[in-house]
Amino acid sequence: MQELYKQYKGLLFTLAYQLTGSVTDAEDAVQDVFLKVHDVDPERLVEPKAYLCKMVTNRCRDLLKSARKRREQYFGQWLPEPIFTSNDEMYESVVRGELLSYAMLVLLEKLTPTERAVFVLREGIGYEYPEIAELVDKSEANCRKLISRARVKLGIASEEPISSEASEEWVHQFLHALQQGNVDTVVSMLAKDVVLVSDGGGKAIAAVHPIETPELVIRFLLGLIRKIQNDEEGLSIEIRDVNGQSGIIVRSGEVIDTVALMHVERNSIRNLYFVRNPDKLKFTYN
Repeated sequence: MQELYKQYKGLLFTLAYQLTGSVTDAEDAVQDVFLKVHDVDPERLVEPKAYLCKMVTNRCRDLLKSARKRREQYFGQWLPEPIFTSNDEMYESVVRGELLSYAMLVLLEKLTPTERAVFVLREGIGYEYPEIAELVDKSEANCRKLISRARVKLGIASEEPISSEASEEWVHQFLHALQQGNVDTVVSMLAKDVVLVSDGGGKAIAAVHPIETPELVIRFLLGLIRKIQNDEEGLSIEIRDVNGQSGIIVRSGEVIDTVALMHVERNSIRNLYFVRNPDKLKFTYN
């Protein structure tokens, strides 16, 4: 059992995290599955990878059903928990794997638990349709229909790449323009339909509703930068690898105050995500 845990915990966590958008739920799901496997007849573990992935998928589908009501009652905008993916052993497999972008994790909230499971198994983990059919107890044809339906809900054409993240160079350039107050450069990097979403969960100051239009987004960002530059309590900014992409970290002393991530489409920033809820920042290790 220890060998199974060591071999598959990274894969199972990656699967569970993408299915739930929650580090806490993902870790709980993986732990629950391994506890249950202790009582499983060894003959049923001839193909342990498939068996464990199926158990985790089923567990996460149950969690999503119960989480949906909680998220409907959530104060303000709900965003997935970010995680550092640069040097932490627990998440090293996430870096090597086909982790969906943070922007895609946000969009996955539009899907039903079954649509999300099929989509993640296909696009996030790379399973073929016959394998997915076995894991979710659906026919292969049904799984293909679920993928097609999910793509329509997510606004992704069948031939279109899944996502695009901002490169480290892009993030540096954007941050430098903000710090210099270069409004023209910032405007040139924003899409006309840019949207900024901020998640405070009622525990940190955040915009209750999405901020739209370049003018309002720039006003928000410049105000934030001025606050950091004039702060006397030790606010600082750094760039770290978050969810497999370059993210902006704002610290208050040694404590992480905000994690910001960008989604780029056609060489323009389409979405900005600010996570400020302290409950969602406890897994972004220092």
